[in-house]
Amino acid sequence: MSQTARHPLDPLGSDEFTTVAGLLGETHGVGAGWRFCSIEMAEPSKAELAAFDSTGEVPARRALVTCLDSARNATYKAVVSLTDSAVESFDHIPGVQANFTVDEFEECDRVLRAHPDVVAALARRGITDLDLVFMDTWTYGAAVMPDEYRDRRLGWSDTWLRSEPGANPYAHPVSGLHCVIDVNAMELLRIEDSFDSADGAIDPPEVMGEYVPSLIPERIRNSSRREPLKPLEITQPEGPSFTLDGNRLEWQNWSLRVGFNHREGMTLHTVGYRDGDRVRPVAHRMSFAEMMVPYRDHCGDHYRRTAFDIGEWGLGFMTTSLELGCDCLGEIRYLDATLHNSAGEPYTITNAICIHEEDDAVLWKHVDHDAGAEVRRMRRLTVSFHVTVANYEYLVYWRFYQDGNIQCEVRATGIMVTTPIAPGADHPHGTLVDERTYAPFHQHFLVARLDLDVDGTDNTVVMSETEAEPIGPDNPYGLSLVQRNTPLRTESEGRQDMNWASQRAWKVVNTNTVNGLGTHPSYKLVPGDAIPPMFAPESPIFQRATVIGHTLWVTPNNAEERWPAGEFVNQSSVDTGLGEWTKADRSIDNTDVVLWYVFGVHHITRPEDWPVMPADTVSFWLKPFGFFDRNPALDVEASAACHTPGDDQGHSCH
Repeated sequence: MSQTARHPLDPLGSDEFTTVAGLLGETHGVGAGWRFCSIEMAEPSKAELAAFDSTGEVPARRALVTCLDSARNATYKAVVSLTDSAVESFDHIPGVQANFTVDEFEECDRVLRAHPDVVAALARRGITDLDLVFMDTWTYGAAVMPDEYRDRRLGWSDTWLRSEPGANPYAHPVSGLHCVIDVNAMELLRIEDSFDSADGAIDPPEVMGEYVPSLIPERIRNSSRREPLKPLEITQPEGPSFTLDGNRLEWQNWSLRVGFNHREGMTLHTVGYRDGDRVRPVAHRMSFAEMMVPYRDHCGDHYRRTAFDIGEWGLGFMTTSLELGCDCLGEIRYLDATLHNSAGEPYTITNAICIHEEDDAVLWKHVDHDAGAEVRRMRRLTVSFHVTVANYEYLVYWRFYQDGNIQCEVRATGIMVTTPIAPGADHPHGTLVDERTYAPFHQHFLVARLDLDVDGTDNTVVMSETEAEPIGPDNPYGLSLVQRNTPLRTESEGRQDMNWASQRAWKVVNTNTVNGLGTHPSYKLVPGDAIPPMFAPESPIFQRATVIGHTLWVTPNNAEERWPAGEFVNQSSVDTGLGEWTKADRSIDNTDVVLWYVFGVHHITRPEDWPVMPADTVSFWLKPFGFFDRNPALDVEASAACHTPGDDQGHSCH
């Protein structure tokens, strides 16, 4: 689209990435020897968007840039005005490391596999076909970095071996062989090799780690004769019920804008619900702001495995193209995404975002003894994207319902990391999944950033709990339940934990208006799949991301506070995010608030997760609570009438 046709919230386009790289090259020499680690749109403020909606005044369009002078190992942040074709600021940020790039990941693999010392280490293990070897480079946390290399941009590698071309490399780890590499210089600094230790290398076990049908042994393929499924066709002859105009999406009273950037991947903006003759705001912006995956095994293969998949790498950079009939089923509309490589050159991820409707069983129903049944089918709108993070896949779904509910669901699938063990050896920190092979326990912590604006910008978050009243004269049978609603006034009160016993949830309430019943409208965060950190507070891993220490954090909205473990988590040693911001204990009472919800997968690995893991599903809900005066889905149109054969009473469902 042309510059004039773009909406202020539309992601950067190819021409804009090229312009940004060109301007920084001309004015600051950002070119050969540099990397563009990230380029993203600087989103306009709520005030600027309000002015645009009311007067058409277009806010200045800017790009935020993080770039790296590799020769000096120096990180810079820049603000580039696309409106004025000018660099507004260009600042060195000392003592930090920018996110890793996909280019660096791929270059590390090539450099390490070609290094004579690596070739020699593999040859001692009988591995001579380097085309079958894959070197998977991970980032470091400062707490486990070698002291002598702390001033470098550092990576460490796993080594994997395919059994044949096209086979699964993650089926065969070359245990005990890890490389430490200076990623700026692409220099191998040292090899850590258990082959030289007293214990020596472990003989690789015979495992079956293939999942592609042609590579699975016949004895396993034929062990269970599953009958093929009959076709299941999902058709909408008249097309979908939603409309997509650029990045603006409308469906069944819902409206929103879909965004995308390198770090968060898909983002959702200006979510509103049309209630009568007005669109009522629900959320200004929703996204995932961090994902931390610590492996809970201190052995040599895993103690450094503490990934920050959003902050260290970026979900956008790892987003994959979706395919009809495989990833999405039905009448699909796709959005492409445009990103950049480390030279600042744009590229397109086709079909990066999938938008479609799904049938979801019954929305509401009642069978009256005399009048028969009234039934409404539930339809939901799903907006999704998928990312591949090395061995794991994460599938993200935001679902919008006709009754005003919003569900966020994440599915984790892919291939577990495994480690071979010696015959008879113990494996207390993982589960045996194949011959002499265990998969370590680990956790996937997801942090959703929810900038809710329920009926307006100023909201108050209320902790809502259910309490059983004691048996007494007023409650002789012990039946009575009451709700305790406690407003959270400060950031310290806004640090909240899951409480199953009281069914704790949190309402985002607009106390400045009332509904038709005289109560305040709200949306309720219904927690799901919250997991405990299980770290000692002094643990160096926990110190990098204290956000995982609570289920919910509430902060006043601040445009500079976007990343819950800090902006630069690569090689971090301390938390510079929520743990620091909330020390100010600012007011969160009747103001523009942001909720940070922490949930995820507590992965106690199973044999059934091998060699490819069935999707493990986690989710949470946002549900209207007094936002409407009654069921907003009363007006959902009935399906074509149906009649049950042999039903003498003639009951029908609509």
